[in-house]
Amino acid sequence: MAKKAYALRINEDVLAALQRWADDDLRSVNQQIEYLLRDALVKAGRVKLVQRTVTEIEELDR
Repeated sequence: MAKKAYALRINEDVLAALQRWADDDLRSVNQQIEYLLRDALVKAGRVKLVQRTVTEIEELDR
């Protein structure tokens, strides 16, 4: 998926709150904003969630 840069004007207090939330979730502020927007779009029925993240674990050769 290609990413596109987008300048965002945001209130300092809102940005500070997002930074704290992102820190709690171990994300960057950019990732947190994208996560929140994607979640809002799905909940509003604007897009369908079609991709899931799968983690595969492989044993290490020792």
